Amino acid sequence: TNFLFKFLVIGSAGTGKSCLLHQFIENKFKQDSNHTIGVEFGSRVVNVGGKTVKLQIWDTAGQERFRSVTRSYYRGAAGALLVYDITSRETYNALTNWLTDARTLASPNIVIILCGNKKDLDADREVTFLEASRFAQENELMFLETSALTGENVEEGFLKCARTILNKIDSGELDPERMGSGIQYGDASLRQLRQPRGTTTQNKQQCNC
Repeated sequence: TNFLFKFLVIGSAGTGKSCLLHQFIENKFKQDSNHTIGVEFGSRVVNVGGKTVKLQIWDTAGQERFRSVTRSYYRGAAGALLVYDITSRETYNALTNWLTDARTLASPNIVIILCGNKKDLDADREVTFLEASRFAQENELMFLETSALTGENVEEGFLKCARTILNKIDSGELDPERMGSGIQYGDASLRQLRQPRGTTTQNKQQCNC
């Protein structure tokens, strides 16, 4: 692979974070999903703009009692899916707290996509598309409504985030060499290409993925 990106899936309990991850990795709905205890992990290699990127995705518990555990995983994440449930205004109202956590604990440059999940339950909707898209705009987030049940927009959410990170690497806005960037080169030769001036690469594990 060309790159490895560390991703987070964050948001309140019961919004379908584990189901989104499961749908993305396994391509199917997770029927018997219980609340996540602590953190779960999944990975998948995707092709984005001609580059192969391995996404290492940390699915964090939404319950308050796990907050101290999950927050320790935020450090050095390059991207995040910030998830709320369109049928629950309470989960929408909590977004600001999750966002603050991500930007202070992971990195101010973390690329975040807001996902209004459970799009299939439109009849029970409590948060309009317009309201959420305004919130996303005000907070410089990308935004999609997703359904972990039908799979709608799930892959697109992860890929949109990965694509934005790649664009930021290309434009020089993100530096994969910076400690805690959440990005690693998957191939040493790529690192050499970007590092003509004899700089050292210690402290940077090479991922043989």
